[in-house]
Amino acid sequence: MPSADWEAPTADGPVDARVLLPGSKSLTNRYLVLAALAGDVSRLRAPLRSRDTRLMAAALRGLGVGVEDLGDGDWLVTPGPLRGGATVDCGLAGNVMRFVPPLAGLADGVVRFDGDPHARRRPMAPVLDALRTLGVRLDEGATGLPFTVVGEGRVRGGSVTIDASASSQFVSGLLLSGARYDQGVTVHHRGGAVPSLPHIEMTVETLRDAGVVVDDSEPHTWRVEPSEVNALDVQVEPDLSNAAQFLAAALVTGGRVHVPGWPQYTTQGGDFVREVLDMMGAEVVLDRAGLTVTGTGTVLGVDVDLHGSSELTPVVAALAALADGPSIIRGVAHIRGHETDRLAALRTELGALGAAVDETDDGLRISPAPLHGGVFHTYADHRMVMAGAVLGLAVPGVVVEDVGTVAKTMPEFTDLWDRMLREHATAEA
Repeated sequence: MPSADWEAPTADGPVDARVLLPGSKSLTNRYLVLAALAGDVSRLRAPLRSRDTRLMAAALRGLGVGVEDLGDGDWLVTPGPLRGGATVDCGLAGNVMRFVPPLAGLADGVVRFDGDPHARRRPMAPVLDALRTLGVRLDEGATGLPFTVVGEGRVRGGSVTIDASASSQFVSGLLLSGARYDQGVTVHHRGGAVPSLPHIEMTVETLRDAGVVVDDSEPHTWRVEPSEVNALDVQVEPDLSNAAQFLAAALVTGGRVHVPGWPQYTTQGGDFVREVLDMMGAEVVLDRAGLTVTGTGTVLGVDVDLHGSSELTPVVAALAALADGPSIIRGVAHIRGHETDRLAALRTELGALGAAVDETDDGLRISPAPLHGGVFHTYADHRMVMAGAVLGLAVPGVVVEDVGTVAKTMPEFTDLWDRMLREHATAEA
């Protein structure tokens, strides 16, 4: 997808669409890391193909792992001895910069890490300090990108205490490789509340799927026993957080959006969108056919804690700017350290279109105000693109800057968005 400005289309009536979602980024990248450590070949069915997952696949190939695109939508992952001599491009992918260094400690040789300019400002110190404690050699004094891991073919492992209040990925990254450490790994969290706990639950479940013994019975402590990792043959669930903007379109336009294949049970934090949309006035129905959201054309203001599902914040903030009453989004202070400072970005960009937005200690306060068109800057953040698209449904003249940045997790986003609106047009005809 080219990096260009995109005038977000305005809906001329209620949408009525069926949207097929690509696979989950979070699950795809976790499965890739586990497959790299497995004792045999793994098959990932319908994985997400996006910038973040391609960066993960490239990182693993650099370490000596075979990741083959079978051409039928699946990836075949062939593990091998992990080798050094690689340079890992993390891009802006938190999964890559936090999941691959613990794996690189098991490689035989030097592995260098760097990424996009903004990635150098993303928090990394807790995971790097933890790796040092567990016996991994890193360049002295490194607290973030760029840095170097000096792999010795094995990692002692053991127990480590970290502050994971900035990112649940600090915990997940250590757990994913911990089964191959000599002593396994025990991670204790000490600090503020851990954000996005469903993502750690997802990590624990994927480890168990691969036959790894994980003890998470004690609050704020996770223990992975040293063991082999079983090969995987898994169907990757649809990416539920990437459904939010499409489902929001039903609410904004008073229409209907159906997403087939929505899981009845999932560890994806994006599943919380069902509860949020219900609170904001939609009819939400999950059955064997999938998820259907129907709106009335009125968006209700909401007071919601998104601490466990913070990736929903930009789309929920866009909905709040279109609501009939004030909204408060809580529990998301940590998203200041995501692809951009999302709280500052949303305050600035929603405010530039006329919304009344205040930034709080841990979120946003948004009050109704007449909105107008204008450029919606995205700060190289895919979620900002999605928020701009939602606003454009109801506000003519919203121009989303650098729409190509959405390829981080959803390269086909604008095509899917246009198709959703064309389905409405066909139904009306």
